[in-house]
Amino acid sequence: MNETLQRALSGAVYILLLLSAVLYSTESFFVLFYFFLLIAVFEFSKLVRIHSLVPALLASLIYGSSAYMLVYKVNIQYVDIVVLGITLFVSLISMIFLFDNKHTELRRVSKYIFLIGYIILPFISIMNITALGEEDPNSVYLLKTYKPKILISVFILIWTNDTFAYIVGKSIGRNKLFERISPKKTIEGFLGGLFFSLLAAFLISKFYMQPKPIHFQKSLIIWGITAVLISVFGTIGDLIESKFKRIAGVKDSGNIMPGHGGILDRLDSIIFVAPFIFLLYKILPK
Repeated sequence: MNETLQRALSGAVYILLLLSAVLYSTESFFVLFYFFLLIAVFEFSKLVRIHSLVPALLASLIYGSSAYMLVYKVNIQYVDIVVLGITLFVSLISMIFLFDNKHTELRRVSKYIFLIGYIILPFISIMNITALGEEDPNSVYLLKTYKPKILISVFILIWTNDTFAYIVGKSIGRNKLFERISPKKTIEGFLGGLFFSLLAAFLISKFYMQPKPIHFQKSLIIWGITAVLISVFGTIGDLIESKFKRIAGVKDSGNIMPGHGGILDRLDSIIFVAPFIFLLYKILPK
């Protein structure tokens, strides 16, 4: 099969599966992203050369506990803030790791710190993004209202950024963004992705989220900021995963998606940017 066609079909199946699971129900979303998490943990464990059994059990415990607390209204004070704080701290460590060209070998403890804060906990942020809303007093389930539109919009912005960063970079890209880690990424491509992400944010705010007229300006600002966060931190997340792959000496994190690589190759942007988006919504005035 033609490689381009294979890549297109594989990507279409992935997008269809993701959208269907997120839009169908809370349960289907939880199940799909649990499998995504397990695959990502196995792929990351292989990259950093640790046995995958303990990481998989740890991921299952953390994800399952978080899902249970969210669904059954087990509202433990400050848990969200503590988990978010740990995730953002490891995100900072990950960025330092990205720009540090002196140390490429990871100690065992560092591998587990990245496993928890760079892989597992961001999936909790993704879960929480779908629960950003008001409490439903008539339901004994779900701590907050399930809002798949928010997560779908985030993925649309990520796909827009990635697509147009590639198109613009390939067309007019001249200046390398971070050649040591990703030789194909260019500054022009990054700016192109940012521009079209902002355009997509406007369209999402106006036609998909459809806020009331008095809230449109606020919605536009929020989604504009979200687009910037995705362009900046999504790109950084992609570069961080590229560095892990360079250290491991591999091109892709896995081969589950023909033409695309592994789940980490598809989710590297969302798992890095999700905590920052969740932080944005946490600090927004109610």
